[in-house]
Amino acid sequence: MAKNLRICDFFCIFALEMKKLPLIVLLSLLALCAHAETLLLHTGARVKGTIVFQNEEVVVIRNADGARFQYPRAEIEAILADETEDPEKVEKPAEKEEIKVSKKASILLELAGGAACIPNETFGGAYGVDLLVGSHHIGDRHIFIGGGLGYHGLLKMNFLPIQAAVRIPFLEQKHSPVAGLAIGYGVALSKEYLGGLYAGVDLGYRCQINPKTAIGAVFYTQFQQAQILAEESIEGVNFQGKEGRNLLSFGAKFTLYF
Repeated sequence: MAKNLRICDFFCIFALEMKKLPLIVLLSLLALCAHAETLLLHTGARVKGTIVFQNEEVVVIRNADGARFQYPRAEIEAILADETEDPEKVEKPAEKEEIKVSKKASILLELAGGAACIPNETFGGAYGVDLLVGSHHIGDRHIFIGGGLGYHGLLKMNFLPIQAAVRIPFLEQKHSPVAGLAIGYGVALSKEYLGGLYAGVDLGYRCQINPKTAIGAVFYTQFQQAQILAEESIEGVNFQGKEGRNLLSFGAKFTLYF
């Protein structure tokens, strides 16, 4: 009787194991489909395992023991389907187009054209040429800080600008929006204009050709509190005197860094 029970137990266990066979087969097929990859690092080291996650920044790989490791894309030379694959044939992650910073001094040439007005009085043309010298490298950025001279004409009044300026790109890449600020003083070159402080704001685009040379185009607005020579007629007699006026100019500039 005991022998018959043992035989029955054997057949019961065998039946239960046969029910598990489809699950075992499925797990085996999944294991065969999960092929291993190899990360080739810039150091020359190879990390073999299965990639469980990746994006433009990182790659997460699981090794044979189940441990997971995360590697920045910048440290990975290539991802190989197997260790025999040629690394040169593997597509590498796209790198951002960047321009290395130049630590040398730079010259900024600006050519401006537009319009100017004395609010509620008169309206006319405006033009200018500025030549600034300064640094093209602040920290790790292509930020220009400098100063210089130029020649401006507003409403038939000419003056020599003495100014300090800063130009800041938003992106450290070849193509970038750029903003600028200038503060200066206009030295009189015509009898109608007697000098005054001014400030200007620029906003536009810059293309970095190489570490030191760049070109750009910006829109500008400039405000100036100036003294001008005004004439007044009282009972047929003309009088001249100094009067303060707000001068507003705006337009576009072509810029060249070299």
